Amino acid sequence: MLHRMASARQSDSTRQRKAARPVRRQQLIESTIAVLARKGYAAVTVADVAKEAGLSAGIVIFHFNSKEELLGAVLEALAAEYRNHWEASMKAAGPSAAARLQAMLLSDFDTEIYTREKLAAWVAFWGEIQGRPFYDQICAGFDAERQAATEALCSQIIAEGHYGLDPQLIMRGLESLGDGLWISLGGGGYKGQVSGTQAKQVMAAALAAFFPKHYVRPA
Repeated sequence: MLHRMASARQSDSTRQRKAARPVRRQQLIESTIAVLARKGYAAVTVADVAKEAGLSAGIVIFHFNSKEELLGAVLEALAAEYRNHWEASMKAAGPSAAARLQAMLLSDFDTEIYTREKLAAWVAFWGEIQGRPFYDQICAGFDAERQAATEALCSQIIAEGHYGLDPQLIMRGLESLGDGLWISLGGGGYKGQVSGTQAKQVMAAALAAFFPKHYVRPA
């Protein structure tokens, strides 16, 4: 009986540790985003992340074998969160291609995604991609999914409205506009930064310019 009770306690403890692992990893990822936003990519250290999380540097290394592995996990987490958000927004918009495209593009500036810390972290990684192809590899699949979805919706709208436009070019224009709006805030430090609301207005105006039969230009 005592042996069974001891085994049960040990099993409970093991389950709690396993359950706590993803929670702790997420805590460290969020702490790294905060440090990236505050100090920039080059200045990030394991000690900084540990201090931000209120943990020891050993705990950071226990969950991530190195700073490089931690940073890779942060980028993958940001990309997955971004993908999940726009997919959910698009699906919630209903069957209309125009509504789905608008919901997907405008969701980039929702408060869950469009925060100073996350944008600063994205900008930090973008600045490192050329010298670290590993980061580009992490994002490649996520980017391909997004571009394919945007182009498919543009194709449907172009066919419906007989616009005579190239869906791939329109997709690239809309996605580049979104990236530019992100960078304009993520870079920070100057007057004239765009808020999330202003960014949505700019994107809505672009949709109305490309597809005037489907969208009304915002006031």
